[in-house]
Amino acid sequence: MSSVGSPSVERCDSGTDEDMLGRHGCAGNGSMEPRVMDEHVADVMVHFYSWSAHDQTEFAKRLLLRMNHIQQGQISNFLLEILQRDFITCLPESGHFPLAEKILLYLDPASLCKAEQVCRNWYSVIQTGRIWKRVIEHKVRTDKAWENVAKKRTWNQYLFHSNTDELQLEGEYFRSLYPIIRCDINAVEQNWRDGPPEFHRIRCQSENNKGVYCLQYDDEKIVSGLRDHTIKIWDRKSLSCRNVFTGHTGSVLCLQYDENIIITGSSDTTIHVWSIETGEVLNVVKHHAEAVLHLRFQGDMLVTCSKDRNIAVWKIHSPTQFELREILSGHRAAVNVVDFDEKFIVSASGDRSLRVWRTSDLQHVRTLHGHRRGIACLQYRDRLVVSGSSDYTIKLWDVECGACLRTLEGHDELVRCIRFDESRIVSGAYDGLIKVWDLKAALDPKSPNKDLCIKTLEEHGGRVFRLQFDQFQIISSSHDDTIVIWDFVAPANKKNDPSPDWLVGEDGDATTTEAATPGANGEVSMEVEATTPVMDVSPQPVLS
Repeated sequence: MSSVGSPSVERCDSGTDEDMLGRHGCAGNGSMEPRVMDEHVADVMVHFYSWSAHDQTEFAKRLLLRMNHIQQGQISNFLLEILQRDFITCLPESGHFPLAEKILLYLDPASLCKAEQVCRNWYSVIQTGRIWKRVIEHKVRTDKAWENVAKKRTWNQYLFHSNTDELQLEGEYFRSLYPIIRCDINAVEQNWRDGPPEFHRIRCQSENNKGVYCLQYDDEKIVSGLRDHTIKIWDRKSLSCRNVFTGHTGSVLCLQYDENIIITGSSDTTIHVWSIETGEVLNVVKHHAEAVLHLRFQGDMLVTCSKDRNIAVWKIHSPTQFELREILSGHRAAVNVVDFDEKFIVSASGDRSLRVWRTSDLQHVRTLHGHRRGIACLQYRDRLVVSGSSDYTIKLWDVECGACLRTLEGHDELVRCIRFDESRIVSGAYDGLIKVWDLKAALDPKSPNKDLCIKTLEEHGGRVFRLQFDQFQIISSSHDDTIVIWDFVAPANKKNDPSPDWLVGEDGDATTTEAATPGANGEVSMEVEATTPVMDVSPQPVLS
């Protein structure tokens, strides 16, 4: 600092600490009169303001070095206070409200709760920016459980759009909604393990041949295939029969539907395509020589399997035009079930084996052996295949390498239907029981076998032919001519539910759109062994 009146390094270093500072009462033990000190400070500040920023910084450093530790600590505390910046408060004031929101969105819910308590400004930013709404939206996008609960409770109508302004929903609404959704999810999970589910029964009232062999459902309807040759559609709210489709001359063994059509397979060896709205038969496909035991379609690809031991792969050009692409042969007994994705087709048969085929070129990849008797059902998704057999067991397989990962034991008769999702397996058997298994524990080789079955349900009075489930419910059908709905969700508690009923009316029904393909019939059913008589076994459905 070379300007006149500025403290050069030489001048600062030319005397002792006492000479430089002690005589002004800055570092000494004595103190000067306030009036005298003010005059000295004013004189110093005149010079200080005339220096450059660099010179001011150098002067402050020299000054600090000549203070004792106590004084330096006091200065440090003072600096901590003035250097703190409440950016959450400052950003909105400077016109950067979205940036403050974005910063807060990085917090987890527990930290966001604490942030609300920092001060009123932070609380206001969180509520005004509807941070909790966006936290819930992120959960719904990334977590299937949150998505399902939001749909079931109809809270999803307030998410992902701005109509919440019109509905006068403040940020506090979403703040109170978050813990309620969490409690709801936890309660459902607890009910799957400990709570008895509520159940509702549909009596199908078949006149002669009784039994419901296949079904699929969504939030509005249940579509079922019956032994009496009919397809019956049931209303989800009233559980009454909405429509009856007739046209098959044998038991309806398997079905799958989308928004426009239902495709069914029957013991009469035909495949029927129906208009889901009118019930009109759009197409009748005759190819298999014996009963069509299972089918599965996705996009423009349909795969069917039959008691004739063959698998047929079709290209769907339109509901009225199906083109046969390939016939897959290799099984030595009835092919009871198929499932596929863009990588593999997986089939199971009464010959005790599962066969894996490449979807792209329809070439055989490998055969899985391990069941001691014929295989009645399977589901395949990602790398995992779960199969059920007349040896009373359930096996988990890695489709990529063919390894058997686990064997589940617990049923006393043939395992007829099997489904799984991310956390559980649900099986139905000829012993009339439905069992719920912990999938994550089953995939852990360290888990003891006794901990794998978490619930057993007993309501059917006959063999369980078919089931489907989602996060909230199981829907199953049986030889006893009934469909049973097992509901694991208690009705919404209106005292704790923040839903503004005066705005939205009643809560909606459970939503589940898991497209599935049903199983084989009790009459023709599958051959459990290549050399044994035909048994009552139907293949398992496939969730989309």
